[in-house]
Amino acid sequence: MKKINLLNMIVVIVGVAIIFLGLNVGLGGIKTLGWQTTRDFISITDATTFHAQDSHIRFIGGIWFCVGAVFVIGGLAMRKFRPTLITLSFMIAIAGLFRLSDMDSGVIFSAAIAPSLALELIGFPLLAWWLAMSSEREGQR
Repeated sequence: MKKINLLNMIVVIVGVAIIFLGLNVGLGGIKTLGWQTTRDFISITDATTFHAQDSHIRFIGGIWFCVGAVFVIGGLAMRKFRPTLITLSFMIAIAGLFRLSDMDSGVIFSAAIAPSLALELIGFPLLAWWLAMSSEREGQR
C-alpha cells in the first residue's frame, strides 16, 4: 500500500514539474518566461517568422501543460488513468529520442540537456514500468 502511495506522489510531482515547464514556454514562447534561464538568449532577425514560430512554440507549451495536468490528475485517480500515464510516459521517452537528431554530442550530453535526456530515456520508461507493475499487484489482491 505504501508503494502505491509513493507512486501516486511521484506521478503528481512529475505532473507539477511538467506543468511548470509548459507554463514557462506556453506563456513565454520561444523566449520563455525566464524561469529556467535568462530571456536574452535569442535575437530576432525576422520578426514575422519569429512571431509565427513563437505561436507554434506557445501551442507546444500548452500541450506540455496539459500533459502535466493529466499526470497530476492521474496521480490522484491512478486506477482510472494508469494506462494513459503509461502511454504518456512512453510518448515522452520517444520524444526524448528526437533530441538525438541534433547529432551534436557536445550539446546532447551537456549539463543543460543531459539531465532532461536521462529523465526522458530512462526515468519515464522506468515510471511506465512501475505503473504497469503496480497494476499487476493491485490485480493480485
